[in-house]
Amino acid sequence: MPETREHRPYHHGNLRTELLDAAERSLREHGIDQLSLRDLAREIGVSHTAPRRHFADRRALLDALAESGFVRLGARLRAAVDQIGDEGCLHTRLHAFASAYARFATENAALTRLMNSSKHRPGARAVAVAAAAAFGQVSDLIEEGQERGELKEGDPEDIGLIIYAAVQGITSMVNDGIIDPERLEGLVDTAVTQFLRGAGSGVGTGRSR
Repeated sequence: MPETREHRPYHHGNLRTELLDAAERSLREHGIDQLSLRDLAREIGVSHTAPRRHFADRRALLDALAESGFVRLGARLRAAVDQIGDEGCLHTRLHAFASAYARFATENAALTRLMNSSKHRPGARAVAVAAAAAFGQVSDLIEEGQERGELKEGDPEDIGLIIYAAVQGITSMVNDGIIDPERLEGLVDTAVTQFLRGAGSGVGTGRSR
């Protein structure tokens, strides 16, 4: 006879990782309102109390999922810029950064919405730290551009926020069906180009190919 829910195992390998993976699938397929610890436990095949060894409640699970998303995003952004190398011009490096974010945000629309809504929530300290680590990379690019004379002086965080807002707006419009996904790359490139025209010093801001 199949095991009843009450007799399902308490342990299940790397339960925390499996819960996060299952939560992300549920988020993508059914949305945030349908996500529950009890349903995830049933899907994985553990007792309904087992998830609480790792997540005190549903909010703790969602915060952990948002944090994990920012860690993954940060790694993707870093890899995209590193692929260009230190010798690449600011336009090329910034475009790689913006394009990597846009692809992540459109490939993981529901997760990105959760990440963005969680990072400023009071008490979500770990999410805020992970978000700062991911997005702080654009400030590093801005500082490097200023040191090279490719950008005007100014607060790197404020300047970076402008390009982030532009790219975030584009990805949101793609995710909402307002813009055709095929236009994503071209619009991101235009956003970076227009940003540099306004913020550039006029020295070395052209894109190298």
